[in-house]
Amino acid sequence: MKAIVKYIILIFVLAAPMGLEAQVEFVAKVSKKKLGLNERLRIDFEMNEDGDNFEPPDFEGFRVLGGPNQSISNSWINGKRSYSKTYSFFLAPLRKGAITIGQAAIEIDSQRYKSLPVEVMVTEAVEIPKDGNNADYLASENVHLVAEVSNTNPYLNEAITVVYKLYVSNQVSITSNWREIDSPKYADFWSQTLDQKGQLQIYEGQYRGEDYRYVILRTTVLYPQKTGELSIEPLTLDVPIDVRSNRRDFFGRFMTTRVNKTISAGRRTIEVKPLPLVNRPEDFTGAVGYFDFDTSISRTELDAQESLEYSVTVRGEGNLKLFELPKPQFPNAFEVYEPARSDKISTRSTGMRGSVAEVYTLVPQNQGNYPLPELSFSYFDPNLERYITKTATDHVVNVINGPEQETTQQSASDQSASTVPVDKERFRYIKLKADWTPTNPTPWFGTWAYWQWILGLLLLLPVWFALSAVRERYLGDTAARAQRQRKRLIAQYLSEAKAQQNNPSAFYGALERSLHLFLKAKLKLETSGLSKENISKLMTQRNVAPEAIERLIGLIERCERARYAPTTAVDVQNDYSEAQEVISMVNSTKK
Repeated sequence: MKAIVKYIILIFVLAAPMGLEAQVEFVAKVSKKKLGLNERLRIDFEMNEDGDNFEPPDFEGFRVLGGPNQSISNSWINGKRSYSKTYSFFLAPLRKGAITIGQAAIEIDSQRYKSLPVEVMVTEAVEIPKDGNNADYLASENVHLVAEVSNTNPYLNEAITVVYKLYVSNQVSITSNWREIDSPKYADFWSQTLDQKGQLQIYEGQYRGEDYRYVILRTTVLYPQKTGELSIEPLTLDVPIDVRSNRRDFFGRFMTTRVNKTISAGRRTIEVKPLPLVNRPEDFTGAVGYFDFDTSISRTELDAQESLEYSVTVRGEGNLKLFELPKPQFPNAFEVYEPARSDKISTRSTGMRGSVAEVYTLVPQNQGNYPLPELSFSYFDPNLERYITKTATDHVVNVINGPEQETTQQSASDQSASTVPVDKERFRYIKLKADWTPTNPTPWFGTWAYWQWILGLLLLLPVWFALSAVRERYLGDTAARAQRQRKRLIAQYLSEAKAQQNNPSAFYGALERSLHLFLKAKLKLETSGLSKENISKLMTQRNVAPEAIERLIGLIERCERARYAPTTAVDVQNDYSEAQEVISMVNSTKK
């Protein structure tokens, strides 16, 4: 019996190492547990057995710069096999703080294994060692992205230009394979990005006093729509940079090292001045720039019921799409049709230039001479820093043939100057004494028709009481009444956006205006107070649900992004439905 126990123990001792040897390992290893916001992280997912169907984590909080890169090691040492398979990723952190990298998964021998989560700490950007042999340092010192703003202190609605330039020194080289990570955001600006025609052109210039090459990546024209301090979110690129090392290849040529760097133009701040209130004309509608103004008519003589065209035109350079043209007043003898608008505008690096016009069709109804009163137009000149009013000449229209206009009023002087004789025979056909006889001498009271009317009224009383009860229940249902009021409110605010659903660009502009009007009415705010932080704070104070606040802010941000990002009909319909739900949620909140 003792011999049998010894044999069993010996078998377990010999089998234990084999069991340990066969144990599968799948682990995640990082190059560092703490790194700066401007540093890079390498993470390796290692396994000691060959596996398939590798599933990486989503890397939330990081941007993937490279990977997965796969490597395999298989060796025999002293008769013992050593195997490893690795999937490697290179990551750039997107925010500070503790970030957890989730689990990866792999299938080994039909079994599914997962790695453990890994937590890393991201700190403020750290200073890169000034090592002339360090490729990261050389790349960061020789490639720069700059946002050049033409004017950081403009007036409201005055054009400014933002030019994004990528400067590259002669010490490094790049290709055109850079990738845009974050696009600039122009909240509170009317913006238009100019097309870059053809390939990017390389220029010679200087950056911080040194010779550089540069390309112009993007040129955007902005018109600020609010006063005060406004921010322009940065353009951020991921750029592959080839850095020359001190090593040489077999043929004596310097070898290069490729480094991926994330570079940003940085946030720019614009301080927008309000337009002066002193000497502001009453007919000023927001035009800022340099303009000419005139009116014209297509003909000066015509017959009644014929038509002529009256044109109001503003031409020049400025915010041509962002103001209203003056509205003329026409004589009552003209039938006036809604004006047709004609825009001929081009946007250049200095702003909008061209003309806008409204053409009225007029149809005179009577003959006579009709003066069309002179019309004026006011605008603000940012260079002269004052308002300018221009007046167009008046016009006279001569209607030759047609019915004469009836004179409905005679002046007091004419009435007192003439006495009209009364002709007594003129009214002889009027009968002064009435000789009436009743057409139906039979009394109606007490007749069969009389009792029919009484019976009909009695039968209508129950119907009237029933309708009154239904009406009281209808009006007494406060929840239903509130729901009806919310529907009317939604229809009121979103009517303009609904009419523009076939035009995504116009739809999002109208939707953003509708949301701003709703918030101004709901939160009692002026336009200058409609910042996202202010909206969120005030809505929280009014006990609006966090979900409604988050959805509303997200919808406003999508409206802003839609100015420069392509959209589809599905996006338009989804965002319109989202706006209906959000306005209903916010409006139903009890203070």
